[in-house]
Amino acid sequence: MGSKADTDAQYDQVVDMCRDVFVRKMTDYGSAWRILRPSSLTDQIYIKAQRIRSLQHKGTQKILEGIPPEFIGIINYSIMGLIQLDLGAAEETDLDEQKAIDLYDGYVKRSKELMQNKNHDYGEAWRDMRVTSLTDIILMKLLRIKQIENNEGKTAVSEGIDANYYDIVNYAVFAMIKLELEGEK
Repeated sequence: MGSKADTDAQYDQVVDMCRDVFVRKMTDYGSAWRILRPSSLTDQIYIKAQRIRSLQHKGTQKILEGIPPEFIGIINYSIMGLIQLDLGAAEETDLDEQKAIDLYDGYVKRSKELMQNKNHDYGEAWRDMRVTSLTDIILMKLLRIKQIENNEGKTAVSEGIDANYYDIVNYAVFAMIKLELEGEK
């Protein structure tokens, strides 16, 4: 079982992998993702989570890209979703690479702070969870987001879209720690 120090270091390792992919894709595509409405990003994350669940269930795949790259995509699209909630969708690619990276880093910092606070209260309980359960929780959070989006952002007593995106980032990071850094299947 890992410690708080292990979790912080492992979290940073996973985020570094994700950030590297984000930066390389910014170099290739620029900020084309800025035209996506948050609901479109939610659907993109949902597709990735469904693929992970399908691969976990079937145990085989026809496309060579495995489960870890899908979790990286979930993390990056969730951060893009947080950016879009803050800035709104654009009509063109309006963010230069450095501004997009700065925004990315800010949302990662807030995600990690949330993780640290929850980890304090829950005592590293995620370490006893299965990756399949983390996947299911991500899918549940996405269904919640879709319902909130369908309700035009209104909630009666529940957290908003942003809180669910932050949770998705953290659950996906936990899954990556288990898969990539601890070798869990």
